[in-house]
Amino acid sequence: MSYTEKKERNGSAYYYRVRSYRENGKVKKRRRYMGKDLGDEEVRKREEEEDRELNVLESLLSGEDLKTLERIRREHEKAPVSTVENRYEAFVSRFTHDSNAIEGNTLTLQETAGVLFDRITPPSKSLREINETLNHKEAFDLILSFEGRISRDLVFALHRTVVKDTLPDDLVDQVGKYRTVQVHIRGVEWMPPAPEYVPHDMKQLFSWYTRNEDSLHPVVLASYFHVGFETIHPFIDGNGRVGRLLLNFILHRKGFPMVNIPNRRKLDYYNALDSAQVDGDLGPFVGFMIELMKESYY
Repeated sequence: MSYTEKKERNGSAYYYRVRSYRENGKVKKRRRYMGKDLGDEEVRKREEEEDRELNVLESLLSGEDLKTLERIRREHEKAPVSTVENRYEAFVSRFTHDSNAIEGNTLTLQETAGVLFDRITPPSKSLREINETLNHKEAFDLILSFEGRISRDLVFALHRTVVKDTLPDDLVDQVGKYRTVQVHIRGVEWMPPAPEYVPHDMKQLFSWYTRNEDSLHPVVLASYFHVGFETIHPFIDGNGRVGRLLLNFILHRKGFPMVNIPNRRKLDYYNALDSAQVDGDLGPFVGFMIELMKESYY
């Protein structure tokens, strides 16, 4: 059931839509922030909006999906400490290789691991590709160590790290800030928002995340945020890599294993994104995330 909770702080009233649910025999609550100092009519309007969105997004996961994801979370939680370093090196090598390969980097998985952990520079590879590889690991380490919440500052820091020493001179002034020019995405029938709308759209995405952080399942939360980020395409370059890092930051923060999207499944990834961006159907993307997790743990 859902109900509205009002909390008084410093002379202001803060409203939350609360949904009770049962998990493992215990009653738990999910809260969504609706606003501050709202009138009765505005409260009713927000209640309807919150319930409608929650119903749609929560329906993306079946009962079987929830059981599967909980088993995966528990398996991830039980991973032995003694293998942390080995698992880290294996995952960051795959994740760096595949995330960069999706964007056109030609290093093989073996070459990527050699650059990251043995400082072996493969012959005939460009300095840009080497820097992309080193940068991605640095950005990955940043999301592992970062203890704050998703914010513009974190997103800017990831962008500065990912594209460091990889862009042509005429684009250097676009590093670590929202783009000031229109971008186009190859192979899609829609166009990201004009640059003047990017700050507002990103602010709205951050606000959505804050409202839903404690009310939606982490896989749905991460999927929605990732699709929103890639739709806005806030940077001149590096959007895919930053977006996949943020996807994994959310999963990691919520106690779930990170996912690697293999380059060989790039078309599946793009199709799932397209379903959400063009048709408004997040289901295929959520299903794709679950599929990747199952492949890693079963």
